[in-house]
Amino acid sequence: MNWIVANKEWIFSGVGVFAVGLVITYFVKRARDANITQNQTSGTNSNNYQSAGDLNVNIGDDNNV
Repeated sequence: MNWIVANKEWIFSGVGVFAVGLVITYFVKRARDANITQNQTSGTNSNNYQSAGDLNVNIGDDNNV
């Protein structure tokens, strides 16, 4: 505790603010990534495709387009 009091200017000037910023960024990013979910409902005789990014689906013969 005495070390913190003796070095409070150094801790809160740059290094401490940087470390606190890293911790806050870590928890904010973790909470944001936890909220990303995908749900899909399928019916009888259906084809379902789910993607978090680009999805290309080629069905059938290209000449029939």
